[in-house]
Amino acid sequence: MTTTEKKPQSSKLTRLARADDGAPAPDKPAAGSAEVLPQVLCKRYRIERLLGVGGMGAVYRAKDLLRAHFGDPEPWVALKALNESFLEYPDANALLYSEYALTNRLHHANIVRLHDFAIDRPSQRAFITMELLKGPTLDQLIEAHPAGLPWKELQNVAIPLLQALVCSHSHGVLHGDLKPSNVILTEDGVRLFDFGLGQAMDGLLPGLPRLSRKRIAAWTPRYAALELINGEPLTASADVYAMACILYELSGGLHPFSRLTAQQAKDMQQDQSLQRPTNLPAHCWPALRNALSFDRQLRTMDAAGLLEVFSAANPNRFLTMLRTCLPVRSRG
Repeated sequence: MTTTEKKPQSSKLTRLARADDGAPAPDKPAAGSAEVLPQVLCKRYRIERLLGVGGMGAVYRAKDLLRAHFGDPEPWVALKALNESFLEYPDANALLYSEYALTNRLHHANIVRLHDFAIDRPSQRAFITMELLKGPTLDQLIEAHPAGLPWKELQNVAIPLLQALVCSHSHGVLHGDLKPSNVILTEDGVRLFDFGLGQAMDGLLPGLPRLSRKRIAAWTPRYAALELINGEPLTASADVYAMACILYELSGGLHPFSRLTAQQAKDMQQDQSLQRPTNLPAHCWPALRNALSFDRQLRTMDAAGLLEVFSAANPNRFLTMLRTCLPVRSRG
């Protein structure tokens, strides 16, 4: 599945999905809101154009000159470097390495494949190279289906996406910025990418630097769990809340809380009127509704539980299980 390339836009959406092999390389490196990189990094990667700019980094299409020299017919890679504003921090390169180290622990068909982390000596710019992904992002799919995806099509996206998150959590890696624009639909399946705001669970990779969320509010507000907005640490439960928002959008075409932040939606009591999307089978609703809880203590569903429910062949059995396992909400 492919899509035509759009002009780069400065936004909080880091997009890897604008790869068009047929386009000629410009004479100068691509420019945008990110600082212009040297045209060639490490005497190996030639920048061809800017693909997208995010809150922390910029992603470029680059040609691997070494692979091209040896006749590789697909020598292109995606190359990610930090934005100029983040280069001011003394641990900037270490933060980018942290993203590389976390993502590189995850070997899964539905998670972006990284190639290398390197630092260009003349410019002292650190960068990550990874597979160049081609296809629409999930936000484009949602926009194209304003009434939501039919159940079978929804499963084809939801199951591999949940499998990717289960893999990530089982290896102790939190994503930290799950949203539709960080998921791409390639010809060979779903890919979850951009772990730039991710971190390791407690006790794992203790030497890696961690982004201070109190200093930098870099997450996407409408997918951020209430506890993140309130300054609490990132947890697997916060990832589950963001994933639940994505699944709700896929099934109903709309954000569950009108694209408001969790705090705004809670103040307006939008959770009290939340309804099951028409395309979502009844057996999935208790689990998804629980995952959308503003209160982290009530949000008992995990990624593995969502995967089990969305993969269920016997909906009635899961309805019974969820009714007995999930906490009962008091009325009034």
